[in-house]
Amino acid sequence: MIRSLRVRLMLAAATLAVIFMLLMLPALQSAFSLALESSIEKRLASDVTTLISAARVEDDRLLMPALLPGEQFSLPDSRLLGYIYNRAGKLVWRSRATEDEAIDYQPRYDGRGTEFAKIRQPNGEEFFVYDVEIKLLGGRNAAYSIVALQPVREYQETISGLREKLYLGFGGALLVLLILLWVGLTWGLRALKGMTQELDQVEAGSREGLSEKHPSELLRLTGSLNRLLRSEREQRIRYRDSLGDLAHSLKTPLAVLQGVSEKIAKRPEDLEQARILQSQIERMSQQIGYQLQRASLRKSGLVRHHVALKPVVESLCNTLEKVYRDKQVKVVLDLPDDCQVQMEEGALLEMLGNLLENAYRLCLSEVRVRWQPSIMGDELCIEDDGPGVPHDQRARILERGERLDQKNPGQGIGLAVVKDIIESYGAQLTLGDSELGGAAFRIQFAI
Repeated sequence: MIRSLRVRLMLAAATLAVIFMLLMLPALQSAFSLALESSIEKRLASDVTTLISAARVEDDRLLMPALLPGEQFSLPDSRLLGYIYNRAGKLVWRSRATEDEAIDYQPRYDGRGTEFAKIRQPNGEEFFVYDVEIKLLGGRNAAYSIVALQPVREYQETISGLREKLYLGFGGALLVLLILLWVGLTWGLRALKGMTQELDQVEAGSREGLSEKHPSELLRLTGSLNRLLRSEREQRIRYRDSLGDLAHSLKTPLAVLQGVSEKIAKRPEDLEQARILQSQIERMSQQIGYQLQRASLRKSGLVRHHVALKPVVESLCNTLEKVYRDKQVKVVLDLPDDCQVQMEEGALLEMLGNLLENAYRLCLSEVRVRWQPSIMGDELCIEDDGPGVPHDQRARILERGERLDQKNPGQGIGLAVVKDIIESYGAQLTLGDSELGGAAFRIQFAI
């Protein structure tokens, strides 16, 4: 399927132009053929008139001069042939140019006066014939058919030459027309290109909406897009404000419950109940955080955010090195300086923070972060040399509340948050084996 509007219009215009020219060529050839035949008829009529003016009758005998006014009849190699037949159809005179020709023609003296026709000889050669019947010649009664012939071959050669010139001319005209159409379409579609550039600026966040400097046919579309952008922006602001209010309203009750649980924990007889209460409070806090992250870190509609990847990874690694300073983790960063990720910075921090913290926590001594550009979509890989993840457990640990590490506290929602963020941006998360010996989390970004 052709997705380019310009190419579609060009193909449609070229198809119509070719059809038009294919219809015009036979019409022009037919018109020229008729005009050429009419010209030949007039020429032969003039030649017959020349023969009539030179003929005279004496004692009922036709006399013709040795030299005719029209010298073409007297030239041996001339293609203009002249004959005179009597009423009985007997040949009584022939021009000098007919000495080498054997023309099989029999006039019909039937009173029609003048006839222009085309005859074919037994050998396949064709001639144009102009036959004039006369009854008076030089003021005397006479009955003759005066005939002038011309080979059709010259006519066919002329038509063939014309056909070649027409094909060349129409081909050149078609090429020029297509070039002009391409230039015209490029100029006409410039408005769409300008609109595309403005949309790119909106996606990059450098402008808030589309301008009104567009053709009137596009103003309704740009207006609808601007209303959609404003509506989305306002909805996101309201959504984030509501989430902030919700987080603030739940923060105080959870703090109170946490304080109560700490007081209860000081009484030995209530220690077990205090641990259960603290566990549930921690679970509620993590669940609230998970739901808030899941709701707020969504792909931002029509607007694309471009965040430099390397500074974010370096910042997170510096923080995690302080947390896990006792492990002396070796970090290898294979990241180009100019690589960028189309995500909100908050979403990127949340995603990488969970994955890197998981790698630091489970590794033995080494963590590696790699960026691999590809025509199928760029890939970010975070690897460690830890125990890895069994193949039959890989799908399970990406589910909310599932975790394999029982030595460290947590509710197993970090990877679920990562999975939600990645999928909300059209990317794909896969879990495999690392060359370092541990797990490898690969994020395939959409093109």
